[in-house]
Amino acid sequence: MIKHNMVDLVSQYSKIKGEIDNAIMNVIAEASFINGPAVKTFQKSFEEYLNVKHVIPCANGTDALQVALMALDLKPDDEIITTSFTFIATVEVIGLLKLTPVLVDVHPDTFNIDPEAVERAITAKTKAIIPVHLFGQSADIHAIIKIAQKHNLYIIEDTAQAIGADFTCPETGKTKKIGTFGHIGCTSFFPSKNLGAFGDGGAIFTNNDDLAEKMKMIVNHGMTVRYYHDEIGVNSRLDSIQAAILDIKLEYLDDYTKARQEAAAYYNNAFADHPKITTPVTGASTTHVFHQYTLVLNDVDREGLMQHLADKGIASAIYYPVPLHLQKAYLDPRYKEGDFPITERLSKSVISLPIHTELTPEIQKEITDAVLEFVDK
Repeated sequence: MIKHNMVDLVSQYSKIKGEIDNAIMNVIAEASFINGPAVKTFQKSFEEYLNVKHVIPCANGTDALQVALMALDLKPDDEIITTSFTFIATVEVIGLLKLTPVLVDVHPDTFNIDPEAVERAITAKTKAIIPVHLFGQSADIHAIIKIAQKHNLYIIEDTAQAIGADFTCPETGKTKKIGTFGHIGCTSFFPSKNLGAFGDGGAIFTNNDDLAEKMKMIVNHGMTVRYYHDEIGVNSRLDSIQAAILDIKLEYLDDYTKARQEAAAYYNNAFADHPKITTPVTGASTTHVFHQYTLVLNDVDREGLMQHLADKGIASAIYYPVPLHLQKAYLDPRYKEGDFPITERLSKSVISLPIHTELTPEIQKEITDAVLEFVDK
């Protein structure tokens, strides 16, 4: 039986149970379950937190990406550049809209999309870049913005794993929340996220008034006035109960981030300078909110380590065991095994340990002792 899971949502909930339960009961008492006051309240709170003009709540993070692409009036076969080392949703929406995903490799230290690889991949058909801020830190968004401006491309930031992280522009020194640099930012409120609902949820954000109005229509069947449909849309709404929960948890997000950073520091110290373990590297201009704590193993039996941990009641996970360019649903004659060596090496060597807001030094000692016991044998 696993006693130390990747996340501990039960303990997190227990600390704010009164606030959460009261927020849920208020929604039930109002019976405003769809687009009720709680949704508008959370929308405003999230706009203030991100310091962005427009937040458009939606049903999940995948929908957020899809709606963002739909708002750009792209045509079939237009190319969207993104990374091969990410969750499938990033490329899934590109395929669903009959656009063409163009995959590139990642930086070996941060695991984030490589700006130089992005620039090499641009063609006359390229219309947008989707940088994924992986595992909790920003991609080099400054470099990506320069590339996008040079080639007149859209940027859609996928912040599903890094909400709350900051990026400081190396030229101006100005710090902003990631997701607010590109034309559109997207996030997920899946329960295990740093800001997680008690079910599915997502949001889109932008400082562009025209894009905001269009995305507001798209998430609501393409209409502004009921029964008058100006765009082809979808049905993608954040329900009021989830919004009420998220509005409470948003107040604690910075505290949650601090707890994750402290847990990561404990792990870093425990594994420091170990020849068989590479700890996470934080980029020069970004903070890291540690949605995942991911190690790179060097000459270690990864499956054996995972079984060893499981035998001791400790969860572990692999994000991601198969790169997107080698997934059956996305096999493409443009790509073959060996094309993205860093991505492929990471897929074979990374392992993620439990990291969440409720970790204690005692729990982490159990985890690190178990890892070192196996790696050092």
